[in-house]
Amino acid sequence: MTVRGTRPVRVALAVAGAAALGLALSAQPGEARQDGPGAAVTGAALLPGYLPRTSLPDSLALLPPPPAAGSAAFARDEEARESAAPLRGSARWDRAAGDAVLAFPQAVETFACAAGVAIGEDDTPRLYRLMRTMMVDVGLSTYAAKDHYRRDRPFVARGGPTCSPTDEAALRGDGSYPSGHSALGWGWALALAEIAPERADAILQRGREFGQSRLVCNVHWQSDIDAGRVIAAAAVARLHADADFRADLKAARREVERARRAGRLPRGDCAAEAASLAQP
Repeated sequence: MTVRGTRPVRVALAVAGAAALGLALSAQPGEARQDGPGAAVTGAALLPGYLPRTSLPDSLALLPPPPAAGSAAFARDEEARESAAPLRGSARWDRAAGDAVLAFPQAVETFACAAGVAIGEDDTPRLYRLMRTMMVDVGLSTYAAKDHYRRDRPFVARGGPTCSPTDEAALRGDGSYPSGHSALGWGWALALAEIAPERADAILQRGREFGQSRLVCNVHWQSDIDAGRVIAAAAVARLHADADFRADLKAARREVERARRAGRLPRGDCAAEAASLAQP
């Protein structure tokens, strides 16, 4: 894959036990900084994205402002937050805590049950690399709006626990709108649905729930999550114009087909995952 650009990029990256997409790290292509809560990405060095920064979607241009206090849209956000509160301490809460971790390989393994095949550096190396690489493009695409609006997160504005308390200090300083996690989950799901079209419905449902986990975790409003999906769609559309991305997508499709024929099944408890996500 061709490395695009040599300037430092501002990469929002999560590490195990750290503040997920909220940390902006400066990195040269192929490097990762070791500062912030936690360390560099567990199990994987930071990769450059497919796209130069000038080609990323402009989230500030694509999204309306977040809902204003007192508006009907903000009332919907409040209602959604209240509806998720009873899930605290449940299996769905635990699943949301797992979804908060964007460290590799855990982040890509999140989609293995939905895809019906093991996903990892050994089982599907091209898919693994594709997901790591596009993470940078999709994540960075959220930051024009994030940095402009600097919206407070629900646990900051309304209190209450989160499912990853060690991330809270960093999340307080990171804009809530749009949700980077939601963008990543939906972006990965869109790509995986092309790679494994026979599993597209399950993959897209998992991508949706990956974003909804942020509502369950009390770290994003529903409108943040919805906006994240808009930016993911824009980023993936732009990625399709990139020859390297298209080549990796095609290679990943062949790789998944081979893994499926070889019987490389997901290693996680798919029944438990389905039960937790089925909680209303």
